[in-house]
Amino acid sequence: MNPDFKRVAIIGVGLIGGSLGMSLRSRELAGEVVGVESRVEDLRLGVELGAVDRYAASLAEGVPGADLVIIATPVSATLPVLREILPHLAPGAVVTDVGSTKAAVVQAAENILPPEICFVGGHPMAGSEHNGVEGADPYLFENAFYLITPTPDTKPAALEKVKKLAVGVGAKVIEIGPGRHDLAVAAVSHLPHLLAAALVNTVARMPESDAVLPFAAGGFRDTTRIAAGSPLMWRDIFMTNRDQILKMIRDFRDELDVFERSLQAGNMDIIQSNLAEARAARVALPGKIKGYLPAIFEIILTVPDQPGIIAGFAVCLAESGVNITNIEILRVREGEGGTIRVGFATEQEQENAIRVLRGKGYTVRKK
Repeated sequence: MNPDFKRVAIIGVGLIGGSLGMSLRSRELAGEVVGVESRVEDLRLGVELGAVDRYAASLAEGVPGADLVIIATPVSATLPVLREILPHLAPGAVVTDVGSTKAAVVQAAENILPPEICFVGGHPMAGSEHNGVEGADPYLFENAFYLITPTPDTKPAALEKVKKLAVGVGAKVIEIGPGRHDLAVAAVSHLPHLLAAALVNTVARMPESDAVLPFAAGGFRDTTRIAAGSPLMWRDIFMTNRDQILKMIRDFRDELDVFERSLQAGNMDIIQSNLAEARAARVALPGKIKGYLPAIFEIILTVPDQPGIIAGFAVCLAESGVNITNIEILRVREGEGGTIRVGFATEQEQENAIRVLRGKGYTVRKK
């Protein structure tokens, strides 16, 4: 089988760059994947983990001969890197990035590059609270949205090449203009991260925070999980998408003001109305999708606390041909029991699991 790309150079072998490399190599989409990174220890780890075939000590060494170059650096480094690699790019090469902001980068890139080199903006909307190549995952992009931001000047052949990359690693391609992209991600990605960080800091800076934080339950943890992301990366995102994020902050502050005024006035009808409106909008989101991960059909098991309990129900399912996609221990009381969430890729597997486990005497319900 001929690979889609002869040589791919990945500049920045971290979580996203490393995951792209792993996926390209495991799916045999590239004849060779070359890593370029400022930290040699990360590059060595990238080779060890299978993210790249080999690494280069410099951009001048790593880029020549690549038909696809992926800039997977923090957003603020994208254009400096592009300028540095320009003399070393082969005619016909396509350059793409993975940054979370697009308008300024795409416009500048199209002004910098000569006609024989093409830039196509890309943004895989997948991630993790883990940083670095040690957190890389070849399945990170499976069923994730991969936003591609062509302009009227984008050459069709270059666009198709970046689409092949996105589809090849398992993602769902969405084409969107750079400006519209930046407003959309400001609303659904950048503002939530800012709010998560603000919420954590609000509680952590309380005088009694040491006594309060141990009580942080699922709601607080789920809401603030993304605050564990890379501060450097998010600083760059906030800087490069400042105007759109400021707009969303203003809109969010207006919503907070409604709640604040209603609480001050004791107007519970308005509060209930706003809560109901928010609930309806949230419930209307795709119900079987967790973030940008693939659909997971879940069950909840109530089990006794005893050795081998997970292996026991897992074997029951395996013997019945039911494949488990995900397992999470939700709650446990030592010596008594607890609840476990088990996920499956299809609704049919979910139904089969319920039937099999109930037949074995397990207490199980559909989530």
